[in-house]
Amino acid sequence: MTEPLALYIHWPFCAAKCPYCDFNSHVREAGVDHARFRAALRRELAFEAGRAGRRPLASIFFGGGTPSLMEPETVAALIADAGTLFDMAPDIEITLEANPTSVEIGKLREFRAAGVNRASLGVQSLDAEALRFLGRRHDAGEAITALEAAREIFPRLSFDLIYARPGQAEAAWRAELRQALALAADHLSLYQLTIEPGTRFATQYARGDFALPAEDDAARMYEATAEEARRFGLVPYEVSNYAKPGAESRHNLAYWRYGDYLGIGPGAHQRMLRRAAPAIHASGDGGVMLATRRHRAPEEWAARVEQSGHAIVEEEELSPRDRGREALLMGLRLAEGVDPARIEARSGLRFVDTVDPAMLSACLEEGYLEWQGPRLVATSEGRVRLDALLPALLR
Repeated sequence: MTEPLALYIHWPFCAAKCPYCDFNSHVREAGVDHARFRAALRRELAFEAGRAGRRPLASIFFGGGTPSLMEPETVAALIADAGTLFDMAPDIEITLEANPTSVEIGKLREFRAAGVNRASLGVQSLDAEALRFLGRRHDAGEAITALEAAREIFPRLSFDLIYARPGQAEAAWRAELRQALALAADHLSLYQLTIEPGTRFATQYARGDFALPAEDDAARMYEATAEEARRFGLVPYEVSNYAKPGAESRHNLAYWRYGDYLGIGPGAHQRMLRRAAPAIHASGDGGVMLATRRHRAPEEWAARVEQSGHAIVEEEELSPRDRGREALLMGLRLAEGVDPARIEARSGLRFVDTVDPAMLSACLEEGYLEWQGPRLVATSEGRVRLDALLPALLR
C-alpha cells in the first residue's frame, strides 16, 4: 500500500451559480460560516487519514464551488494537517481553483504563502458576449489580468475554456485559443459546452432559446484545438486536457490511472483500496475497493461531521467487474492509454474479462483503438468517439 494518494477537498460555495454548471455548488446570500466549515473539513480529513493509514501523498486539489472564496487560513490549515497526517512528496502538487475576479485574484499571494503551488483559473472565454452568455462575473480584461498575475505568483498555472458555444465558428475559436495560449500557461483544460440535466441551460435549451453547433462543426473545433495547442508546445494528454511535457495535472492523472484518492467536503467522492479498515455503510470486512460518497448539502454535511467525524452517506464495495470497467473507462481517456496489467492489479479481474472481444476487434479494425506495445490506446479518431464506443466495449 505504498502507492501515493491524491487528496481532493471540496469547497461548495460560489458567488453565483453558472447556468451550465451541474457541480455541487451553492450560493449563500447571508454569508458562510468559515470557521465552522474549516473545522469540519479538518475533522473529516483526520477521520479519513485514520482509516487510510500513513501513506505517501502526491497531490492536493482544492475544488468546488469556488475555492478562491475560502479564507487563506483555511487552506493553510488543511495543507498543514495533510502534512502531519501523511508523508507529503517533496514535489507535491497543490492546486487551487480560482475565478478571475478582482476580489479573488487579490488573495492569490496569500494562497501561495499557504502552500498552493498550482493555480487553475476558470476563465471559460476571452470573448465578452460569450462571458455574458455563460453567466461569468468577470470580463475579458479581468481574465487577462488574472492570468498575468497568477503566472507571476505560482510555479504552475492552468486555466479552463469552453468551446462549441452557440453561434461560434471554427475560425473565431482558433483566434480566441491563440490569444489564450499566448498568455503562457503550461496547462489548459478545453471543454465542449454540453447541456447538463437540471441546469438553467437545460431549461433554456429545451425551450429553444439557443442552439449548439452541429456535431460535425464541434468535432472540427475539437481537432482545431489540438492543432493550435501543439503550436504552443502543449499536447493533448487527455481528451480535454493539454499540457507542456511534465506539466500534466498529477492530481487528475491519479483519477485517470485509477489510483487511490480521498475526497472530503460536501458531496465529495473517493475510491480507496483498503486492506483492513471496515466499510462504514457496507457489509465487507476490508481488502476491497470502496466507493464513498458524502452528503451534498453543505450545512447538513457539516452537522454530520460535527456529530460523527464524517458525513458519509454511501459506501459500497466495488465488484472486480465494476473496478475493471471504471479503470478502462478512465484510462482510455488518456493519450497513454491503459496497461492491462494495471487494470488487472486494481480490479483482480483478467483484462479479457473486462471487454467485449468482438467489439474490441472491431474497434481495432476500424482504427479507433490500437495496441502500442503492451498498452491499449485510443487513436485520434477513437478519442472523438469515446463516449459512444465505451458503453459497447465494456462487458
